Amino acid sequence: MADADVFYCEPRKRTGTGGARAVRRDGWIPGVLYGGGEKPTPVRLKHNEITKAYLSGRLRPQLAMIDVPGQDKHQPVIPRDFQIHPVKGTPIHVDFMRVDDNTRIDVEIPVRFVGEEESPGLKRGGVLNIVRHTIHVYAPATAIPEFFEFDISEIDIGDAVHISAVAIPDGVKLVTTDRDFTVATIAAPSAVRSAGEDEEDEAEAEAAEGEEAAAETEEGGAKAD
Repeated sequence: MADADVFYCEPRKRTGTGGARAVRRDGWIPGVLYGGGEKPTPVRLKHNEITKAYLSGRLRPQLAMIDVPGQDKHQPVIPRDFQIHPVKGTPIHVDFMRVDDNTRIDVEIPVRFVGEEESPGLKRGGVLNIVRHTIHVYAPATAIPEFFEFDISEIDIGDAVHISAVAIPDGVKLVTTDRDFTVATIAAPSAVRSAGEDEEDEAEAEAAEGEEAAAETEEGGAKAD
């Protein structure tokens, strides 16, 4: 797991729209610390630290640390919500949830693939069709996997990569447990398909679409929860 980001913050007295605007005028980003059995605390965070984390893809549900003046140690937190400027595309508000070793959260873990250069399917001109870009899990807040890595070095055209192909870390549980769902497939390029291959690929596409629909349904249900 990558080293956790450390964000410096200071308590802020003014809240509401006016207070948030004043914080931004001073070059900070307003935010809130909540959870952990404590009252929500309005804070202001360094603009450059938050923006850099967001632009590098690290302002997502993963372990981070808050450096609060006057505290002897950093507070473990998880970024849980942020607002983006509609024109500039940078964060203008961030909420952090306080966590500890006993906190478990539901989170989407991104997937990665290795072995593309060795994959016989890709060598023959196949196309990697990613069905799920993230995997929904329950995980300890202090041990969230950075990503799930799938090896496709032996995957050929027409083959599928299932969730069972990756090792799930101790303490992490899949939200979907009733089937060995598809994460990716390798489809044949249209230029070399025969009539028979077309029928087979259509069946595979339908299966992949079913997985995509299931993934979207699960994601919508998780957000609704």
